Amino acid sequence: MALTPVQPSQYSVRMIFDMALGAIVMGTVGTLIGFLTSPGTLPVAASIGIVLGVGVGIFGGRRFLTSIVVGTLLGGAFAWALAGPERISFGAGAGAAMGGFLGVQLSMLLDMWAERKRQTGPEDPQR
Repeated sequence: MALTPVQPSQYSVRMIFDMALGAIVMGTVGTLIGFLTSPGTLPVAASIGIVLGVGVGIFGGRRFLTSIVVGTLLGGAFAWALAGPERISFGAGAGAAMGGFLGVQLSMLLDMWAERKRQTGPEDPQR
């Protein structure tokens, strides 16, 4: 009996990390949404969050996921400081939404600037 050689995976370590990060971040968001709506929707919301997070990770959305985490932390901290601990969840949710939106916009700008820089070529250092 001959052993077949092991095929290399189509997923790199970076992509697997992005998929895991996406599942954690979006799964947590889905879990919190399910917890706040009703306990019966918690498994469905968490599952949808995990699937969406893995999808975002496959497409390489590390900047997007990081912006959601940063927005969540800053929004929760601002809500705690301004309105007290009972409003942390509202501030964290608003911060996550704003962080995701700003993350997409920032990512588009960074990609556009990198493309423009690539098209113009390196600048002449003797000028």
